[in-house]
Amino acid sequence: MDTKAFKRSLQQSENYHRKGFGHGAEVMDAMTTEYQSGLVQEIRQNNYRLQRGEVTIHLAKAFGFCWGVERAVAMAYETRKHFPSDRIWITNEIIHNPSVNERLREMEVGFIPVEKGEKDFSAISTGDVVILPAFGASVSEMQILNDKGCTIVDTTCPWVSKVWNSVEKHKKRDYTSIIHGKYNHEETIATSSFAGTYLVVLNLEQANYVCDYILRGGDKAEFLAKFKNAHSEGFDPDRDLERVGIANQTTMLKSETEEIGKLFERTLLKKYGPIEFNEHFMSFNTICDATQERQDAMFELVEEKLSLMVVIGGYNSSNTTHLQEIAVDRSIPSYHIDSAARIGPGNRVEHKPLGEDLLVTENWLPEGSIVVGVTSGASTPDKVVEEVIERILAIKNH
Repeated sequence: MDTKAFKRSLQQSENYHRKGFGHGAEVMDAMTTEYQSGLVQEIRQNNYRLQRGEVTIHLAKAFGFCWGVERAVAMAYETRKHFPSDRIWITNEIIHNPSVNERLREMEVGFIPVEKGEKDFSAISTGDVVILPAFGASVSEMQILNDKGCTIVDTTCPWVSKVWNSVEKHKKRDYTSIIHGKYNHEETIATSSFAGTYLVVLNLEQANYVCDYILRGGDKAEFLAKFKNAHSEGFDPDRDLERVGIANQTTMLKSETEEIGKLFERTLLKKYGPIEFNEHFMSFNTICDATQERQDAMFELVEEKLSLMVVIGGYNSSNTTHLQEIAVDRSIPSYHIDSAARIGPGNRVEHKPLGEDLLVTENWLPEGSIVVGVTSGASTPDKVVEEVIERILAIKNH
């Protein structure tokens, strides 16, 4: 289908809203009260340092709520304010943060149920209000809501929309979109729905496998098994890897996305030569500024002499996981938690090691003076960061 035409038609509908409803000042007051933190502001003003008793906190210089997340949450609040008695739904978590999503539930915003991996839209009726989250929704979901006559409030981050525009350009010129991302992540599902032919690669290892296939060929059945669920219907690696364009899930590790792009560029140049190269490769910069800033701040923070690192954010938050990766790569003892409730009782923490299930660690804060690095993902409110810092201080300075 012509996704660009569908999107244009949807955006011209009187049932579609991509801007607020005029309650901005009131909503921002509520969000300031619920999500901002005096302690975090104090640490920012003190060169991102806090010294209390045996604990020194080093806060990353960029962390927490990004502009796109703040905008999405504010629009969700405005939607409830503007439609006080209507049934309101959201197609997914508004952002990957448990406290924010719980707050929306308290405001009687319903989350569309998922049955056996598929969203069930049967409870939604004509006239219901449906919010599309910060990382967007697939074309098929938007079609369902449009056909049902729903009022659609679209909080998709403009950086995500930028990626959609890129894959639509690939499609227009019959290029296969190579998407650096997690094939089952909501944002990548949405992005791939705007693409024509696509292949999702998770990391540099998978990208190397694909590039090796481009240059040398290989076992097609093995290729398709390796990328099961991560490619467009009818994908044929012998046919569909001749012309490729690069895109990404906006929350992936910036350095890896860049490396993958350069790898495909070198591969296509080697295969087709400099004269034909431009007919076989396309690339647009679709790395999100906020993701990049938080990763850069984390790279700076891990150069400090830290006793341990605390990374705060939802366990299903891709950008938070990549912050954790940076600490792990430096062999810094690192603890990924989604809220202060994971700390205690006593000197214990329930955390999620990279790629593993939740784990309880006793005596996680060492004896004596310690230096704790702290950062948080783009979906984490400052208030949650404050609560974590307060718990750490309470354990060490009791």
